[in-house]
Amino acid sequence: MPETAKAAQDIDLSFTAEITADSNSGWACVVVPSSGEYFGTKRAVKVGGTVDGHPFQATMLPIGGGNHMLPLRAALRKAVGKDKGEEVTVKLDQRFG
Repeated sequence: MPETAKAAQDIDLSFTAEITADSNSGWACVVVPSSGEYFGTKRAVKVGGTVDGHPFQATMLPIGGGNHMLPLRAALRKAVGKDKGEEVTVKLDQRFG
C-alpha cells in the first residue's frame, strides 16, 4: 500500500539572517538558529514560508551544532533583490511531512 503524505503542519518561526555560502556545498543559504531544538530533529526538514515577503518551499539541511541551513535558490534571491552578504527576513509558516 502506498504511503500517504502527511498534511502540512502550521508553525511560526521568524528570523533575520545574512545570506552566506554553505561551507560544504557553496550554496547560498541562511542559517536557521536553534532549528534542531525547534523542530526536534537533526535531520532534513521540509518547510514553506516567505523570504522578504516572497513565498517559497525548501528542504532545510542539518549543518551541525543543532542548526540547519535553508538554501535560497537563485530565482528567489533575484525576486527579493538580494544575494550573499545581505540580510533577509525569513518567516517559516509550514512544515511538510
